[in-house]
Amino acid sequence: MKSITKELWVNTKKSREFINITREVEALLRESGIQEGLCLVNAMHITASVFINDDESGLHHDFDVWLEKLAPHEPVSSYRHNNTGEDNADAHLKRSIMGREVVVGVTGGKLHFGPWEQIFYGEFDGQRKKRLLVKIIGT
Repeated sequence: MKSITKELWVNTKKSREFINITREVEALLRESGIQEGLCLVNAMHITASVFINDDESGLHHDFDVWLEKLAPHEPVSSYRHNNTGEDNADAHLKRSIMGREVVVGVTGGKLHFGPWEQIFYGEFDGQRKKRLLVKIIGT
């Protein structure tokens, strides 16, 4: 059994953004040389998410609209968390909805996806540098 642990860094242009990180994860898998195993991708910030879905701009727009309906940013005074001087309570809730991490099987040296599946980083309180953990284990 062998493993590789790497960090990817992301700095979004907007406060909320979805970024396809599949190619970066695939590059780390190739670097690892692992042919059979598991790949974990984890958002290391409590206002960010990692999830798997389709890379389609309409869907990404729908996610953004849906999440804003479920946990609207405004009014920031409606969240007790924001009484601490923060204004990102909605980002914490959005992260809880979209998830913290994904695990993908590795088969034949490739990520074992279903049709159209891609890995995304979801940012809900961005415009600053944040990191993701990628840990790949196997043989």
